[in-house]
Amino acid sequence: MSSRPKFEPQNNYEAITNEPLVSLDDSNWTSVLYAFADFPKEVFLTAALDLIQHPEYNSTLILRSEELSDLDHDLPTTIPKIQNHTPVRCIHRRLLPRRPGRDDPLEQLCTLYAPHDDDTPTLLVLTPLGTPLPYYHPAVAHIAFRWINTVPKRTLHVDTIPLPGTPLDTNSRLYRTSLALLDTVHRYMWGAMTNYKKRVHHDVLIPRELYQDRYIQMREKYKHLVNDWQEATDPLKHVFEDIGIATYLILLWESTYQDKPPAGFLDFGCGNGLLTHILISEGFEGEGIDLRARTSWSHYPPSTQAHLHVHAFDPFPSTPDPFLKPGIFLIGNHADELTPWVPLLATHHDACGFLNLPCCPWTFDAKFDRTSTKLYPLPDGMDKIAFSESLALGGHSSPSSGYSMYRVWLASLTQHCGWRVESEMMRIPSTRNWALVGRERVADPSATANVEDILRMVRERGIFKSRTPEGKAGEQ
Repeated sequence: MSSRPKFEPQNNYEAITNEPLVSLDDSNWTSVLYAFADFPKEVFLTAALDLIQHPEYNSTLILRSEELSDLDHDLPTTIPKIQNHTPVRCIHRRLLPRRPGRDDPLEQLCTLYAPHDDDTPTLLVLTPLGTPLPYYHPAVAHIAFRWINTVPKRTLHVDTIPLPGTPLDTNSRLYRTSLALLDTVHRYMWGAMTNYKKRVHHDVLIPRELYQDRYIQMREKYKHLVNDWQEATDPLKHVFEDIGIATYLILLWESTYQDKPPAGFLDFGCGNGLLTHILISEGFEGEGIDLRARTSWSHYPPSTQAHLHVHAFDPFPSTPDPFLKPGIFLIGNHADELTPWVPLLATHHDACGFLNLPCCPWTFDAKFDRTSTKLYPLPDGMDKIAFSESLALGGHSSPSSGYSMYRVWLASLTQHCGWRVESEMMRIPSTRNWALVGRERVADPSATANVEDILRMVRERGIFKSRTPEGKAGEQ
């Protein structure tokens, strides 16, 4: 099956099944929706576990879930007793809201049932614990998802025990929520059946829970910057994007250096200076440099302004660059023309590491041309396809994508400069959220010579010209 079968939800239960969901107590289940789901029953468990483990995929109001217990015996006595079904597993989870100041957490029992004559789970019942229910949870005492081997086609169903007074018409919130969840389970079952391989891999270097918890703290601390935004660009995007990058960097530094980079950080092409401002405010030492000052710079407190500098990068300076020093951590945050220079300068100046978020594709002295720009030598035993797959390029990983090919080239450059290639799909509001991380030098005695060769070729081509700083700095 090359593509997912069409999802066609229906609410005329009498036309498809005479197998209503029945409790062994006085509870009455209400059938909401069904859809044809011609998938084998064995994949229902995979789909159900995906639904349990990732509630945030179905609601922007949920941050994640935390598993409190996972039992296959001595199950809670409070779970529903379902006719012709045996409970085989119960996961107790806590739903964490994305905005804890507005919504409360909620604990929930997620119970898997198998038919009496089988041991394969085909029914999942979600049961909220406690009242009142937060807004992000549907107004139900229980909501169930079940796979039924109906004829002529197998079907997937949603049933609920709604709270008193909860509407269930097709315009109701509960109906819309049930529809979205049914679509999700249908998609998960198809994915499990076709061995769907996830293309986007978050949280490779920093655990998701650690990042999300710190991000909430940082967001609450710096969200006021949206109201103070001085640039013409979208404040919602840029403020929360840089809060996310700052959060990631802080956690990366804590895990790599146990505290801070040895010689501080350099925000290479710092633009509006917001990332530098947040990191300085968090007590980190560092500098931000750019070709021109931005409107925002003069609106930051003096403690930040002192670390923002108008400075033109020159790979062949007549005197040492005062900002590039041993032990520095380089940040290339959508730095465009400066992006390929980040791993090279990290080696050339003995930096402790770098974070490189590529955006517009540039080589050292021209725009990237995927038809003529060759990769640097790849690690032994790896061809281009294997190397590309190791980078977890995500949704842009089509071989025909220029952005994808640029990132592969940039990764080959990174390892050519002597760094172990690590990549991360960052949790920031940007389609350009894939990053290269340099934390560890590899034992490659030719790395320094490789860097010198690149510098020599750039000088010989004579295309790269160091630009003149704009404003008063350029008049000196």
